[in-house]
Amino acid sequence: MLKHLYIKNYALIEELDIDLHAGFSVITGETGAGKSILLGAIGLLLGQRADTKAIKQGESKCIIEATFDLTGQHLQALFEQEDMEYDPAECIVRRELTAAGKSRAFVNDTPASVSQLKALGEHLVDIHSQHKNLFLGREDFQLNVLDILADNRSLVDPYKALYRDYIAKRRALKQMMEEAEKNQKDQDYLQYQYDQLREADLQSGEDAELEREEQLLSHAEDIKGSLYRADGMLQGENTCLDMLRQVQHAMESISEVYQPATALAERLESTYIELKDIAAEISSGAEDIEFDPARLTFITERLNTIYTLQQKHHVDSCDALIDLRNQYEAQLDLIVNSDEHIAEAEAEVERLREQVMDQAQAITQSRIESAKRLEQTMCSKLQMLGMPNVNFVAQVTTRTEPDQSGIDKVDFLFSANKNGTPQSIATIASGGEIARVMLSLKAIIAQATHLPTIIFDEIDTGVSGQIADRMAEIMREMCQEGHTQVISITHLPQIAASGAAHYRVYKEDTDDATLSHIIQLTHEERIHELANMLSGSQITEAALENARILLQK
Repeated sequence: MLKHLYIKNYALIEELDIDLHAGFSVITGETGAGKSILLGAIGLLLGQRADTKAIKQGESKCIIEATFDLTGQHLQALFEQEDMEYDPAECIVRRELTAAGKSRAFVNDTPASVSQLKALGEHLVDIHSQHKNLFLGREDFQLNVLDILADNRSLVDPYKALYRDYIAKRRALKQMMEEAEKNQKDQDYLQYQYDQLREADLQSGEDAELEREEQLLSHAEDIKGSLYRADGMLQGENTCLDMLRQVQHAMESISEVYQPATALAERLESTYIELKDIAAEISSGAEDIEFDPARLTFITERLNTIYTLQQKHHVDSCDALIDLRNQYEAQLDLIVNSDEHIAEAEAEVERLREQVMDQAQAITQSRIESAKRLEQTMCSKLQMLGMPNVNFVAQVTTRTEPDQSGIDKVDFLFSANKNGTPQSIATIASGGEIARVMLSLKAIIAQATHLPTIIFDEIDTGVSGQIADRMAEIMREMCQEGHTQVISITHLPQIAASGAAHYRVYKEDTDDATLSHIIQLTHEERIHELANMLSGSQITEAALENARILLQK
């Protein structure tokens, strides 16, 4: 339930701070006084798109804040899912919009995204404006009405998941068939490329290893000569090692009389051993290096083969060529076994389709049962609203192919005349008839879903007199069980007199601006407002007396 509304610097509203009441309330005012502005502000709290033009001229920021009582709405799970603080007795939703285009939203002082506002707003307020009467002719709206009354979410939600899986598998099958057809056209080309790479018998990292070996063999004579020269300088008589040994002995000979010589001799010994090892490795390396012209020729030819393949396929390594070979192999395998793969995918798609159809038929049955109840209830309410000969039919027909909502096509058929043939409501019903049908539907939906707050924006358009009285009665009935708060914006005195609380929207011209205001009327103020609605600007005593009678009723 909407308990309190605060608006600052929004459109023509400088500041509004007003309490709202449970039950049935009405809002009246001249056309253009600001009722639509009020709805626009509430719409921002429900996650509608923000527009900086809505900020009052000359101001830098506007604020809209509403306080809701969520008692009995069972919304704790939603708050936990959205990671928002939950207080059922007082939920404060605030939205701020700056002239720079920045929009901020808060739920119980916790920052919230627009998507979170939308998710929460669906459970808080339903604004029924005049343009929503056009929804009556839309199949998705009609289908949704039946689903709400059928309370078949336990069927619809699993169906939608199953249908998404079915569509994904069907799309994959189509892609598989297209690829198989394309690959079959390219089979000879793929086979040639694969055979060439397979015959090359490439090994991972082979190119790098061959390049290193080619470098070694190409410079074998130079390497071998350098190693022999180094070996000769290190080993033999009067060479580096022999002289180092002599230096070591010289240090040892004076170690008793020259103390530092001992440490120097030990260091020379270590150096001699290290050089001895190096000399052995150089000598061994010199013996191992052999120039092999045949091996060099093989390596050169092998590298030419690899480089040619790399250039042809625009890659830079053996590993990339191996990956390409494996891809060709997989494509060829798919071609060879495509019929088998496609047959398996087709069987899976058909299996899912059967499950989808079975689930859809269960949903259809729930909708048919819901449609029967809706027809009875709608006829009863519409008869009360001045259509004694009404015939309302919720026609459910099935299609051969499913979609995300099932296999059903729903059409609300309508006839207001005796023995008239029901036709599609969007094409046959008048404006006043559509208003009555929508009010009846909203009343039924509200009872089924326990909507906390419904705002009707001139849903009484096209009706008057006794019918207006009965529409008011339906709106009062929607509030009787205490579940729903109904706010009706109206130009009809019969409906305005029926509200437990009455608010008036009006404009005021100041020296530099035109401002919109809303106030709750006292009993006497209501009499004058109703009299004004009955007789216009010239309020007569008869109009005042008529207003008192309306309120008394």
